[in-house]
Amino acid sequence: MAEHNGLRRVIQESVPGKQITLAHVIAMPDTKILRSIGIDETDISIGIITITPPEAAAIISDIASKAGDVKIAFIDRFSGSVVLTGDVSSVESALKKGIDALHQNLGFDIPEITKS
Repeated sequence: MAEHNGLRRVIQESVPGKQITLAHVIAMPDTKILRSIGIDETDISIGIITITPPEAAAIISDIASKAGDVKIAFIDRFSGSVVLTGDVSSVESALKKGIDALHQNLGFDIPEITKS
């Protein structure tokens, strides 16, 4: 961070790598949360993944959606964000299979799947 004439200049950069930075399951979220992120369904759980490079969001979405009874609620190939919906066990299983596949087949660094 540089400072010039009392103004700060912040430079952010993305370091290339192959990693899943977040994998989290929200079991039965409040309907207010679902509505705020644009999900109209009720009585579902959501799985959230962030990944770099962001284009890999398409890969993990494909693997996860084929691995279980989940729907892709959101995918952003520019930020690497993915949101899956379904029952708790399906979302957990789909996340695990997607994460394991990227780790084993493509050498991605992976986090522990967290849950709330």
